[in-house]
Amino acid sequence: MAGDMPYNRLRERISGLSGVVMVIGSADTGKTTMARMLMDDAVAAGRTVAYVDADIAASTVGPPACVGLRFVASIPDVETLSQPDELRFVGSVEPHGVVLPHVVAVAALVDVARSRADLVVVDTTGVVSGVVGQTLKYHIAELTKPAVVVALSRGNELDPVVGMLRRFLSTPVAEAGPPDDLFPSSPVERQMERAAAFHRYLGDDPARWRVQTTVFAPTLPVGFDVSRLDGMLVGVQDEQGRCLGLGVLEHDDGAVRVATRHGEEMRGLRLGSIRVDLETFATTGVRLRELIFGV
Repeated sequence: MAGDMPYNRLRERISGLSGVVMVIGSADTGKTTMARMLMDDAVAAGRTVAYVDADIAASTVGPPACVGLRFVASIPDVETLSQPDELRFVGSVEPHGVVLPHVVAVAALVDVARSRADLVVVDTTGVVSGVVGQTLKYHIAELTKPAVVVALSRGNELDPVVGMLRRFLSTPVAEAGPPDDLFPSSPVERQMERAAAFHRYLGDDPARWRVQTTVFAPTLPVGFDVSRLDGMLVGVQDEQGRCLGLGVLEHDDGAVRVATRHGEEMRGLRLGSIRVDLETFATTGVRLRELIFGV
């Protein structure tokens, strides 16, 4: 690892903290590796731990396009994080255009996590620069009030975010570099990994459930052309506002169906901002306002 001593000092510093530890960094800087280390340390010390995975592009807990929560009670739990205890739907694999639902999803699951765990580790998306990256990190920190932010950077790419967190929120920040043996994935590799993740969670031939146009959020306007929903990713919701899992809409001869594993428990569908091809599981971005209103 890049500097064993800095990592050891950082882990020792965090071992005595309670509350939220937020891990930030661009893609492939070892955020999830760091989160696992911190959870290993906490579980080994007999602490109650929760992991909130807010990396909607490269999810560890649950499917892409969602924020996932996993309670961790043992070392084996740290190695098998994929099954979520709770999900919140964001509807995109990029934060552009979904900053509000992304921040709300993280804050909601951190609140749930705090009810049962004395340490909550929040892993974040790799978008760290520009208005979107800075705004997202700022508001997540503002609402979750981390005891410390762990910032993993290769150079100075996190300087604007770190400076903003320190200046406006007085957030303690511990800075470190990524592991020496970590090699960044290419954009094509990331796309392939994301398609494989959607495939795992949606399945090869999920059941189809016919749905009415009244079940959607946002509400569809009168006269809406339902053929435009074909291929849209949706969050399958229960009556408590929780996301049960994902679905993909299909349109056939005026009828709308959702392909999902969660049809029996479904109470409503939240429209996402991407289309998913159920043969290749490739995704394309969609502007939700344009989809619904044509503008």
